[in-house]
Amino acid sequence: MARVRVAYEYSEAEDKSIRLGFFLIVAGIISLFILGFCWLNPTLNSLQCKAANCTVVSLRQIGEMSECTFTCGVDCKGTSLYPCLQIFVNNSQSNTRALLHYDEQQLLLNPKCSYIPPCERDDQRNSENVMSWHDYWKEEIGSQSFICYINRQRRPDDVLLKKARDENVLLHCVLWPLLTLLVGILIVLLTVCGKSLAIRAEALQKMKNS
Repeated sequence: MARVRVAYEYSEAEDKSIRLGFFLIVAGIISLFILGFCWLNPTLNSLQCKAANCTVVSLRQIGEMSECTFTCGVDCKGTSLYPCLQIFVNNSQSNTRALLHYDEQQLLLNPKCSYIPPCERDDQRNSENVMSWHDYWKEEIGSQSFICYINRQRRPDDVLLKKARDENVLLHCVLWPLLTLLVGILIVLLTVCGKSLAIRAEALQKMKNS
């Protein structure tokens, strides 16, 4: 009776291990698809940006103001204004003039301006932040060269100061789902192998006893 109970508990443990393994396999496959659509494609596009040496050609503020959205609490948000600063640079990749943007996110939010300040409720604070950025590039950077990033196929007239995504993101997009998938497969294989060995051992035991 005790042997039957032990065999039943062992079989139940096997079933749980196999279910866990299949769950990890499915989770790994789904994660690969989700991260592939959400991260992998944008990351590959970002990796197409080539590093170049840029120098500032001119700075100017155009007359129009741009809107940004600020938050002041859980249910409190609004819009305020900031001046549009344009920083034109010359890049070594194409040796042409291009508009500098802080990163890809700011480029998509406002392709006409080089910098979007942290949005404040007070328009004057926003203007001061933009002027600080203007003074930094005019007085501290000046004619010094700096590293910028350009994608000549997608946006030859724009350059980025920062790359939003890099090779580390690409590695994590693939590594963790793949690791989950491999752990699931390993659990299933070990469980099946353990069950097969137990059946063989039981058959050998019966042959010895007969």
